[in-house]
Amino acid sequence: MPRFSRGFDTNEAHAHLVRRDRKLARWMKKIGPIEPDPRWRKPFDPVDALARAILYQQLSGKAAATIVGRVETAIGATRFHADTLARIDDAGLRACGVSGNKTLALRDLAAREARGEIPDLRRMSVMDNDAIVQALVPVRGIGRWTVEMMLMFRLGRPDVLPTDDLGIRKGAQRVDALEEMPVPRALAEIGERWGPYRTYASLYLWRIADFAAAAKAPTKRSQD
Repeated sequence: MPRFSRGFDTNEAHAHLVRRDRKLARWMKKIGPIEPDPRWRKPFDPVDALARAILYQQLSGKAAATIVGRVETAIGATRFHADTLARIDDAGLRACGVSGNKTLALRDLAAREARGEIPDLRRMSVMDNDAIVQALVPVRGIGRWTVEMMLMFRLGRPDVLPTDDLGIRKGAQRVDALEEMPVPRALAEIGERWGPYRTYASLYLWRIADFAAAAKAPTKRSQD
């Protein structure tokens, strides 16, 4: 059974993409090398990470952090799991600022964890990307994009392309000078040329999209 390591050689990924895509290579030269994410080497708890992803959805970072802090205080723990979430009832979660839908999602996550349906890091190390996606997207409130972010930034999987991500699509549009953003299916086809380092390509596409947004932002004229 193959074992998947966390993280990959970004120098090798950089060289590969430069060889495979001259248009992207021009942007890569302008942006410079992107270093390995330090989170690839840090231990993390998938259940806790998913719970936090649920709590952070559709909120600003500051607002979400406030709610997370309240829940941590209420349960007397900084680790969200079936056992710790059981210390607070639904009314208590609502009092912390957790919405009804997010409360249902947390309860579903906890129930699935208790049934052994959420793989831990050891199990994930022998699961391919699609298997991890299929294991986690049944959780209420967890979509493919959320799992893809875990694959990229926590597990360090080298070949992930989030085709539904707006920034990725904008970056790809900019690289290929397209009139419109590519739809997810078209982006998946474009991304074939970046494999097996589509994660590293994605990191550049986000930055390219940021460049495009900055270029379109109006500049204030100085007053005499």
